[in-house]
Amino acid sequence: MGLLKLFLSLLFVAVPLTSSAIQQVVTEKAKTIDELAKMYDVSSCKECHREIYEQWERSIHARSLIGTGRTMGTFKRSLSTLKNVFVHSGVKDIKDIKKEHLMPCFKCHLPQIKDADDKVARQLAKAFEEGDKATLSKVSINCLVCHSQKAIIHQWQDGVPQPGVIYGRKNGSHPDKRLNTLKESPILTKAVSCGQCHGTGPNLEFPQPTQCATAYGSYLHSYIPAGGAETCQDCHMKKTGKGHLMPAYRDAYMQKEAVDIKIGALGYKFLPERDNAVPTAVLTLRITNNAGHRIPDG
Repeated sequence: MGLLKLFLSLLFVAVPLTSSAIQQVVTEKAKTIDELAKMYDVSSCKECHREIYEQWERSIHARSLIGTGRTMGTFKRSLSTLKNVFVHSGVKDIKDIKKEHLMPCFKCHLPQIKDADDKVARQLAKAFEEGDKATLSKVSINCLVCHSQKAIIHQWQDGVPQPGVIYGRKNGSHPDKRLNTLKESPILTKAVSCGQCHGTGPNLEFPQPTQCATAYGSYLHSYIPAGGAETCQDCHMKKTGKGHLMPAYRDAYMQKEAVDIKIGALGYKFLPERDNAVPTAVLTLRITNNAGHRIPDG
């Protein structure tokens, strides 16, 4: 017992843990989807932020495992590939699924999976295979993902997200029993906040690297060097007037703002009637990308 105390004392001297890091050590992982949903429950946010909550509720973020249906279908196909094509994955059946097998997608679509064990990964895999939208809609990208888990990036400089804290644009108290402190996030209003998921790609840190959304990469490497100054939040939240709905390419306003299409006629000619031909026009088509990143993306 004495040796154990000595070892622990040396450990905490050599590697000082923040309160958040200590919590991560002792917190039990969610064993079911319902437990994970409860850990990340944001229903209380609606009491004070009703308009924002309702905007988010209608957004794609609120159904990050389903999307328009395409996302859910892609997950289902990916599981089939995992079992039938990736012969070194170790997956032959759903019972073989672990969190690591889903992380190339869950890194962005469900980062809170870190707080669950492999049982939850298997439950979600089953839901994807069965097309179970009711189950998949229980967890998503919500307030706690952006305003807590991903509210700090440079953790050696700014520390780690703290338990009991919600991050926004100022410091103060917060009228929520679970999250009673409000702290300013150093990145919440910056494009890098969105760039964590709307990425730089490819994701080479995984055993099976993926190439998905790279909008933030082209934003950094093309738009900013060309003199661009607006952020993701400026274009997708402020200008649209739709806030946390965060409309993208499916939205008519965003389509109009993102692309200019100009058509010009150079001329036309009639082909001989004996060939049963119709009048033929020669057109010029010029498409200009006004977005802050490449189109299409993701």
